[in-house]
Amino acid sequence: MSFRWLLLWALVSCFSLQASPLVLQGSLQQGGLVLGEIAPGSVAFYQGKPLQTTPSGQFLLGLGREAPESIELTVVDAKSMQTIHKFAISQRQYSIQRVNGVPSKTVTPSDVDLARIRTDSALVRQARKDRTSEMDFLAGFQKPLIGPITGVYGSQRVYNGVPKNPHYGVDYAAPTGTEVVAPAAGIVRLAHPDLFYSGGTMIIDHGHGLSSSFLHLSGLLVAEGTRVRRGQPIALVGATGRATGPHLDWRMNWHQQRIDPQLVLETLPSK
Repeated sequence: MSFRWLLLWALVSCFSLQASPLVLQGSLQQGGLVLGEIAPGSVAFYQGKPLQTTPSGQFLLGLGREAPESIELTVVDAKSMQTIHKFAISQRQYSIQRVNGVPSKTVTPSDVDLARIRTDSALVRQARKDRTSEMDFLAGFQKPLIGPITGVYGSQRVYNGVPKNPHYGVDYAAPTGTEVVAPAAGIVRLAHPDLFYSGGTMIIDHGHGLSSSFLHLSGLLVAEGTRVRRGQPIALVGATGRATGPHLDWRMNWHQQRIDPQLVLETLPSK
């Protein structure tokens, strides 16, 4: 059974005689993003925490690479009536991708490089920290670059024969200097010319904890704090950081959950 482009009208109630309505649009699978909608004035909870909701009752939910086989959402309506909704999560099989020829220092970093990596990681965490009420994500997403896909979300990476963390983005091959455009409107939270692993790096906040990251850039066309529109040129493709050739690595986060950009394009297509 496919869970892509799944539209659900959930009417399962555990604590009330009349269930609170819940509509989900998106991918109930590992790496997926879901756009939910509840009645205005209601609150949705996931893992015991309230989900940020728009005035019209819409919210986002991101599922990580290792999301469990089932999840629960609790909806509390304006009359404090509580309903639990349970959903199955499709499990994915991930491939192994072997990448040779990357700079050896990025595979086995020195103590000095490890200190730099920690500093870089703090910058990235800070850039994703703000929980804004912007709703740019509702207008939809487009690809930031048109080109051959050479790497996919979730694949286990082996660099120069050494197993490393999974790949959490989508790689688009393109010549150095090719323009990268904003896949959706948002605010630039990070524009750094040279992080250790990702080289030239940009992060755009699309609101409600949803952000895009662009790695291995050779140039940055907009500064931190800039509001960008969908389709606006923001950066240039490069081969900086841990890369063997020019390409764009596009990644997406919902708060700390790393999600699949290709599934986001399905859940939130451009309007």
